[in-house]
Amino acid sequence: MSNKKSLLSAAASAVPVPLADIATDVVLLRQIIPRISEMFGLSKEQIDEYNPQVAVFIYDIAKRLGAKMIGSYITKELIMQILKKAGIRLTAKQAARYVPVVGQAVSAGISYAAMRVIIHSHINQCYKVVRAVIETEKDHTI
Repeated sequence: MSNKKSLLSAAASAVPVPLADIATDVVLLRQIIPRISEMFGLSKEQIDEYNPQVAVFIYDIAKRLGAKMIGSYITKELIMQILKKAGIRLTAKQAARYVPVVGQAVSAGISYAAMRVIIHSHINQCYKVVRAVIETEKDHTI
């Protein structure tokens, strides 16, 4: 799933149309992040249906991990914040794309790597939250 979205991001980055790559990244992340959260049982809708103590615990763990996308509605603004964290990569990608052929390949490579990092970071954050919930439930402290 992450490879496919990363390849789509890379393909959009190779096209020398200003801002097309960023628009594509926003759309791709708005699709995949909620799907990943849902797979871990961490979408906003799912968390709201949990026992209130469990829901508060999940939000607390996510906040401590700095996982802004867990239990949140994925807005364009939130995605732009995430993309800004990858700012150096995006700036290099924008500059590289204007060098014929080689620059487009470099831009596509940077885009692919940045998208994979963002997606895998979210997967890891979801895993850590779920693991913390399971470990706490084993101790029966929730």
